[in-house]
Amino acid sequence: MNAIIIGASSGMGQEVAKLLLAEGYKLGVAARREDRLQTLKHLAPDKVEVATIDVTAEDAAERLRSLIDCLGGMDLFFYASGIGKQNRTLTPDIELGTMNTNAVGFTRMIGEAYRYFAERGKGQIAAITSIAGTKGLGPAPSYSATKAMQNVYLQALEQQANARGLKIRFTDIRPGFVDTDLLKGDFHYPMMLKPEKVARQIVKAIHNKRHVAVLDWKYRILTAMWRRIPRPLWRHIKI
Repeated sequence: MNAIIIGASSGMGQEVAKLLLAEGYKLGVAARREDRLQTLKHLAPDKVEVATIDVTAEDAAERLRSLIDCLGGMDLFFYASGIGKQNRTLTPDIELGTMNTNAVGFTRMIGEAYRYFAERGKGQIAAITSIAGTKGLGPAPSYSATKAMQNVYLQALEQQANARGLKIRFTDIRPGFVDTDLLKGDFHYPMMLKPEKVARQIVKAIHNKRHVAVLDWKYRILTAMWRRIPRPLWRHIKI
C-alpha cells in the first residue's frame, strides 16, 4: 500500500507516518520544511520519498502529482497540514493567512487527490480538520470558519463520489487540542491530547474507514453538547 502524507514534518502527521511505516506502507511525505522530513527518510530509506510542498503555492498540486509518480501510485491520501491562532483583535495577516492555508490550500490539495482517485475509480482521502468546525469560536474566527468549511467540503465530495459511482472513501478526523507546535505559547489549553495517542486513533479510524472520527471521548461529549446550544445562547457564551 502507498500513502501520501501532507504535513508530515511534525505533530500528528509525523506520528501517523511512523505508524504506517511500521505497518509496511510505502510513503510519500511532504511539507514546507523538507529538512524535518529526513527523520522519516532515515527510518526506512527504501520506503520513504520526500518532497517540499507548500500548500499555499500555485504549483502545489503539480508537486503532489510528481510525488505520486515518484512513489509509484497512491492508495491513501492523508492531509495533516494547517495553521491556527487565537486572534481576538482580527489582525489581518493572521485571518487572511489562515484562510489561505486552511481554505485555499486545503481545497487545492484535497481536490487534486480527489481528481487522481477519480481517474482510477477508487482510493481513500483522510484529513485532519477539527472540532473547532462545530461552532463559530470567538477567539479564533478564521480558524473555526475554515474548519467548518473543511468538514462541509469533505461531506460534499463524499456525496459527489457516491453519485458518480466512485469507490473513494473519506475520513474526516476531528481532534480537540493536541500537544503540537501549533499550540505552543503562553495560553493553557484544557484537555490536551498527546500526538502519539491521537495518531493511533487516526490510523484506526482510517483502517475502519470511518466517515467522521471525533477524537477522543471527552471531545465527543463536548461537541455533542455544543451542537445542542441554540445560537441566541451561544453568542453570549464567553470562551
